[in-house]
Amino acid sequence: MDRRQFLTTSAGAIAAMTTQRVFAQPASEDARLRTMLDAFFYERLDDSPEQATRLGLDTGSRAALRGKLGDTSAAGVARDLARTKAQARQLAGIDRTKLSSAGRLDRDVVAYQLDRAIVGERFGYGETAGRYAPYILSQLTGSYRETPDFLDSQHRVKDAADADAYLSRLEAFPVAMDGELERQKADAAKGVFAPDYILDTTMKMQAALRDQPAAQTVLVASFAKKLAAAGLPADRAAQAEKIVTERIFPAVDRQRALVRDLRAKAVHDAGVWRLPDGEAFYAAAAEAATTTRMTGEEIHQLGLDQVAEISARIDTILKGEGMGQGTVGDRLVALNQRPDQLFPNTDPGREALLAQLNTQIKAMQARLGEAFHILPKAPVEVRRVPPTIQAGAPGGYYQNASLDGSRPAIYFINLRDTFDRPKFGLATLTHHEAVPGHHLQVSVALESTAIPLIRRRGGYSGYSEGWALYAEQLADEMGMFEGDPLGRVGYLQSLLFRATRLVVDSGMHAKRWSREKATDYLIATTGIARGRSQGEIDRYTVWPGQACSYKIGHTVWNDLREEVKRKQGAAFDLKGFHDVLTLGAMPLDILKSAVRERAGIA
Repeated sequence: MDRRQFLTTSAGAIAAMTTQRVFAQPASEDARLRTMLDAFFYERLDDSPEQATRLGLDTGSRAALRGKLGDTSAAGVARDLARTKAQARQLAGIDRTKLSSAGRLDRDVVAYQLDRAIVGERFGYGETAGRYAPYILSQLTGSYRETPDFLDSQHRVKDAADADAYLSRLEAFPVAMDGELERQKADAAKGVFAPDYILDTTMKMQAALRDQPAAQTVLVASFAKKLAAAGLPADRAAQAEKIVTERIFPAVDRQRALVRDLRAKAVHDAGVWRLPDGEAFYAAAAEAATTTRMTGEEIHQLGLDQVAEISARIDTILKGEGMGQGTVGDRLVALNQRPDQLFPNTDPGREALLAQLNTQIKAMQARLGEAFHILPKAPVEVRRVPPTIQAGAPGGYYQNASLDGSRPAIYFINLRDTFDRPKFGLATLTHHEAVPGHHLQVSVALESTAIPLIRRRGGYSGYSEGWALYAEQLADEMGMFEGDPLGRVGYLQSLLFRATRLVVDSGMHAKRWSREKATDYLIATTGIARGRSQGEIDRYTVWPGQACSYKIGHTVWNDLREEVKRKQGAAFDLKGFHDVLTLGAMPLDILKSAVRERAGIA
């Protein structure tokens, strides 16, 4: 495997030696565990060609993965579950008492991950191994929306072999869609399919892929550009067009027909409470996302309490800016509507907005050394969410860089309407998605050689989204909004937004709120534009519990820092506290133990 050397300065190397885990003389059980976890990683990688490409590991003996897509059929899902159970049995054979502290942490994190995947089996529908998404086809789930973007942004074409691998993946695309089609049919027979408004958006997104000439789809147009850039003949683009026309379009049509049939039977209820064992599903989904246990009522009350506290802070600032009339939500709506806070909803306006984000990244990168010993080596780029998927995509999201350094990290922002992204909130979004948020946290772990590969890109939403929200707070504490009260309002609005998520997510799934009630509450509380607010509520509809991970995770990160500060007093070192990132992502309850152990807290 081609890895970069990530520590390039002596200061960085010293910091790494003192802050990353030290395996002085690994005990035999530690060595056995490390070998086992590496084997787990490659077993998974061999069944996840897309992940191999994202990490830059589809080379050498795994070059064949470059021409494949993952098996999302029922058989593929069953095979993944069987492998997970087998790995759990193997891991149970490790004697935890014979492990070092670092080994115990690795074992506990991976054991938690395996157990969560197995627990989801009981429900028998949706996607529960990686995330609790109850609907196979929605505006956020399904290869119809994921594969075109993946091929466009992740599949490189440097030579003829890469080009042929691209064509091979196009051939596999309709197979993946048909596998998901059969799974959605099976789930629908149990009464498990998305509400009417979700299916409306799903059909709109399917139409964005299907209702255009094949040559104009991103599947072909992007490939043609890559061929030209690589100096390869254009005839392969014609082959791609033929595959899209003769195989991919018919597969999309089959999915559209099913979605139309389901739409005729669909209900309008937003929550998963209506599904088989739905209340238990939400409890499991919330626990999987937050990696801590809270009831729906506890989540709801926490949200209400934090909404009140954060609203009061925003109220004080807005009054200082001469905005004292109406509720906090009303005043945030008015601020959002001010012409001086909006980029034109045009392509030049979007380009100006993207330029502003890049400026903000550079400004924060120049300050990172004040709060961190170890900084990411991988660069991060800002890109617009592809228009073909923007109708159902989140407002912003992050894709990690490849391990081999061949592809940068990407911070995507949804620009379907620039009104949804006023200027006063942009810096905070940048701090969340890029630095010191997701890009820094993910890259520090991904670039570490001290933790097993299986843990370098761990997916624990409570940890990672909690960190990204904590990173917004850190940016404020570092003075990034000094002299910019509206920018600080944007930061506090972001906190308010995440607190409000606790209320509306639990409201829909535990307290049986309607889509309309949840949307109206979100708008009235946060002042976020209706278009963006509606998209958010629809996201929570199909991904229950995940929205709760942000504020719960942020609360844990912040409470842990304050606990360490109280313990260490004047000796507290902010950079040293942040070095816990080198241990990789983990469930929040395990994070608490790890931080306390490092700080000497009993």
